[in-house]
Amino acid sequence: MDGGQYNPRTVEEVFRDFKGRRTGLIKALTTDVEDFYQQCDPEKENLCLYGLPNELWEVNLPAEEVPPELPEPALGINFARDGMQEKDWLSLVAVHSDAWLLSTAFYFGSRFGFDKADRKRLFNMINDLPTVFEVVTGAEKKQQKEKSSVSNHSINKSKSNSKSRASESQEKLSKSEPKDEDEGFDEEEDEEHGETLCGACGENYASEEFWICCDICEKWFHGKCVKITPARAEHIKQYKCPSCSNKRARA
Repeated sequence: MDGGQYNPRTVEEVFRDFKGRRTGLIKALTTDVEDFYQQCDPEKENLCLYGLPNELWEVNLPAEEVPPELPEPALGINFARDGMQEKDWLSLVAVHSDAWLLSTAFYFGSRFGFDKADRKRLFNMINDLPTVFEVVTGAEKKQQKEKSSVSNHSINKSKSNSKSRASESQEKLSKSEPKDEDEGFDEEEDEEHGETLCGACGENYASEEFWICCDICEKWFHGKCVKITPARAEHIKQYKCPSCSNKRARA
C-alpha cells in the first residue's frame, strides 16, 4: 500500500494518480489475470486488490492502521474466487475496483479542498475514460460498435438524401476533381479506430502505434502492452491475448 508516499494536490495530479491506479487494475484483470488469479488464494486471509499510481498492482492484506491513510478496496476478494464463474468473479472485482478508484480520487479532492468547479472538472475527466468494468467485460467495445453503427446509419441516410438533390453537381465535380480513394480510405480507417480502446491499458488508438487484435475475443491491444512487435506479429497465424491464452490453459 502506498498511501503515505505520494499525495496529489491539484486536479491534474489527482487525475494522473487515478489513471495510474486504473491502468494497474486493468492489467491485473486482463493481461496479468493468471498471476492475479493465483495470488487470490481462498486459503489465505482477507485480501484486497490495489492499483498503484505507477500503473502497477498488488494483492495484499488491508492496512493495519484505523482509520487507513486512503480508502480501502473491497475486502476478501479471494474468498469468492472459487465460488463463482471466473468471468463473473473478475467482473465483480472490476465493479468494486471502480468504486474504490472514485472514492480515492474524491478523498484527495476533499482533503485538499477542491471546490465545486474542481470536483466537477475532476469527475468529467474521469468520466471520459471507460470504467474498469467496461474494459474487463468488453462492454465499452460493444457500446462503441453500437454508437458507430448508429452514426454510420445517420451518415448514410444523410448522404442518400443529399445525393438526389446534388447528383448533377457531384457528377461535374467528380469529372473535374477526381477523388483520391486511398486517402479517403485512410481517413475512414483512422476515424473508425480512433474510438478503439486497448484491452490492456484502456487508452485510445493512435495511428502511429502498432496494434494487434486477438482472434478469440476480438479485442485490440497496443503491441507494447502485450509485448508483440510488428516483426513478431508477421509470424503469428492466430493471435491470442494473454487473457484468452490463460483461460484456455486452465480449461
